[in-house]
Amino acid sequence: MSTRTEHDFLGDREISDDKYYGVQTLRAIENFPITGIPIGHMQSFVQAFGYVKKAAAMANLELGVLDEMRAQAIMQACDAIVAGEMYDQFPVDVVQGGAGTSTNMNVNEVIANKALEILGHPKGSYDIIHPNNHVNLSQSTNDVYPTSLRLSVWYELQFLIEALENLRNSFLRKGNEFKDVLKMGRTQLQDAVPMTLGLEFEAFAVNIDDDVRRLIEARELVREVNLGATAIGTRINAPDGYPELAVRYLSELTGVDVILAEHLIEATWDTGPLVEISGLLKRVAVKLAKICNDLRLLSSGPRTGLNEINLPPRQPGSSIMPGKVNPVIPEVVNQVCFRVIGNDVTISFAAEAGQLQLNVMEPVIAFCLFQSISMLTNGCTVLRHLCVDGITANHEHTKAMVLNSIGIVTALSPMLGYEVTSQIAKEAFETGGSVVDIVRQRGLLSEEKIEEVFSIENLMNPQYIR
Repeated sequence: MSTRTEHDFLGDREISDDKYYGVQTLRAIENFPITGIPIGHMQSFVQAFGYVKKAAAMANLELGVLDEMRAQAIMQACDAIVAGEMYDQFPVDVVQGGAGTSTNMNVNEVIANKALEILGHPKGSYDIIHPNNHVNLSQSTNDVYPTSLRLSVWYELQFLIEALENLRNSFLRKGNEFKDVLKMGRTQLQDAVPMTLGLEFEAFAVNIDDDVRRLIEARELVREVNLGATAIGTRINAPDGYPELAVRYLSELTGVDVILAEHLIEATWDTGPLVEISGLLKRVAVKLAKICNDLRLLSSGPRTGLNEINLPPRQPGSSIMPGKVNPVIPEVVNQVCFRVIGNDVTISFAAEAGQLQLNVMEPVIAFCLFQSISMLTNGCTVLRHLCVDGITANHEHTKAMVLNSIGIVTALSPMLGYEVTSQIAKEAFETGGSVVDIVRQRGLLSEEKIEEVFSIENLMNPQYIR
């Protein structure tokens, strides 16, 4: 296989001629064998870089610091990246030292060599189009990397929002399906008062909908970028008007209303929006894990647990116990949630660890954010499709548990008072008798009143009865 020689100030290296990346990318491959996950796997991130680099070229062309030939070739190369044609040319590990310089240079080298190919020149002909001098013109890793990160987070959050909305709707459908299923509510894992299974599932939907609204609000924070700030926010090496023009072009290219930060020094080191979004992802994870815990409890059994609902059977549950079926979908989503919570801790430490005019830890913030968003998106989709949509209710079993419970005694308190109802509850617990039978035997209420209080309709939709 033919090679080409490339050099940087550390020396010369041989690059396989089928590669569009160059010497700095090669060094990064060698320096950062950390996660085994290349940035090419974070496709929206790579596409965001393509948009940012194209917007930069358009601004540089308009401002007269980049000529037409080079600008057009660079823009065409960026189009190829945005179109997803070159993901395999981004092998640098997502977690890296250097504040993302290796990622930015990987992008610069690929665009330069693709542009050279478009113009009919061999790869590595950097006297014609140079990764730094032309592709990275008026830019720094310190404004390009965070801008691309925020843009890609905007895109990725939309996928999560849609997945959560679909899951919410699935719970709403089940809430309607189960609206006449009487069951016992529980607090502290003890019998409380009757309710419907429909209300329980509606509550899951409302809980998720609240997170959807919070994520939509928080997503607005990443529209503010520091493109044009260059190294530390002073706009060094950027021509007058470049930041405003580059941001305007980025908005036009992406359809996202990107805005330039008011104070570029602050914006270059600030990771506050990413911390807030991570906190919301943790919130989603904590609440989603609680719902999964409830689904596992409600389906426990089938003979010795609550057994109020049936989860769709997805696989044999044991290598030793025949016939066992486990709640594997809620279990895997629980594990997704644990990971997201851990990622939030990492993001918090990384955001705090930035010093002075730059946060060099953004690569691990990017890695954790993308992983959390992706895992939650996939987890919500799997939970909806392979679990919630197929849940069925054990109507007669849940009804029998309510009528045999002690908790229904609470409905008698307005008529008989707390002390009397406590005595009824104690007798029912000690004798195993039913609350209704004890009330009858003691002659505490008329038969008509007993029927009114303990009717299925009143147990499902309780009215204040005296």
